[in-house]
Amino acid sequence: MKKTLKKKMMIGAIAGSLTVGSFIGITSLQPAEAKSTQSNEKVENVIFMIPDGYSSSYATNYRLYKGEESVMDSHLVGMHRTYSANSEVTDSAAAGTAMATGTKTNNGVISMDPDGNKLESILQAAEKSGKSSGLVATSTITHATPAVFASNVATRANEKDIAPQFLQNDVDVILGGGKKYFSDDLLNQAQQDGYEIVSDAQSLNDVKNADKLIGLFAEDSLAPELDRETTNEPSLKEMTTAAIDVLSKDKDGFFLMVEGSQIDWAGHDNDAAWAMKDAEAFENAVEAALDFAKKDKKTLVVIAGDHDTGGMSVGGYNESGANLEILKNVTATGDFMAAQLNEERSNIQEIVMEYADITLSVEEIDQIKQASDPSFEINSIISKHALVGWTHTGHTGTDIPVYAYGPQAHKFAGLIENTDFPQLMAEAMKIPFN
Repeated sequence: MKKTLKKKMMIGAIAGSLTVGSFIGITSLQPAEAKSTQSNEKVENVIFMIPDGYSSSYATNYRLYKGEESVMDSHLVGMHRTYSANSEVTDSAAAGTAMATGTKTNNGVISMDPDGNKLESILQAAEKSGKSSGLVATSTITHATPAVFASNVATRANEKDIAPQFLQNDVDVILGGGKKYFSDDLLNQAQQDGYEIVSDAQSLNDVKNADKLIGLFAEDSLAPELDRETTNEPSLKEMTTAAIDVLSKDKDGFFLMVEGSQIDWAGHDNDAAWAMKDAEAFENAVEAALDFAKKDKKTLVVIAGDHDTGGMSVGGYNESGANLEILKNVTATGDFMAAQLNEERSNIQEIVMEYADITLSVEEIDQIKQASDPSFEINSIISKHALVGWTHTGHTGTDIPVYAYGPQAHKFAGLIENTDFPQLMAEAMKIPFN
């Protein structure tokens, strides 16, 4: 039994690309064999994996980028609807609240209904039933998506109010960025309550016998996967593996939420290379979760983005085809490249060649030189070379793919509401949930 302690319009044209085994005529991409199970056995553990901002367009572009099916493709079971209580286009707070609590709320709100009432999450329900719990993210761990599972605040901006609620709700594993939101007093109390606290990839790797774990690897968010090699931060896969290692000690089971936070941020920046690289990092984490589930046989893995970001398209610019393979040559985000430009911006070609392996036209160089936001202009040019289109820099209201593996995975089939996730998970675990 678990111990109790003190206690973030091109899209419509390509929505059909979600179909498993799509792209007839691209012979290098073979459709994966469906592997979903119809088992109705009780689920002991749930791993809920959320690639923030990841829609069917991202899935298709990532498949082209990778050159073969993703590990998720064979586990596609359906789609879900994302609208919030006050808008056809949700933000991450409202989407996450629906996915964690089963209740639609207004954009910007963390696990409270439109009338201001606090909502219980599936993580909290799992805790009440004696299971352990964990949250993993590449954003600040107090960002909108992880926050909805273990806190209740009127606005997502209140990250300092979110951090102590994680401990009050006895979340056993907390891994991500956002150290600045955890006061020294809070961390000291966590140590007294039995948490092991780590701050870099090596110390995370050295964890052996922890029953409760906090890893805060940056003051703010973690680095984008493209830029992570310049840091001592762990990968999303490493954090996921560490979380599973700790939580799986609980014989009563666990609930774990893992977010690939920065796929969404890449979409906001229209940075196609960043989006694909963070999708790759997320896929690696999914692989770790699936490996555990296949051995354990009592673990349900559910994967679903919370909304689409940027209105990404497959192809664009009045051209047919896609050139996703060129994004493999990009080794830095647009933000990073822009930061390397000198004051006169006379080294644009050298920087873009060094980090993106693209020879710019005179016109493209001038566009970057004159841009009020050179980072965004670099991203726009690289996306055009890759034939990855964007409709804007915000979210869209398109339906989102759902993937599931393990006992009762088939219950997530079809077109469902985002509010269905926690109820279906509770039914699978056979635990009470409102």
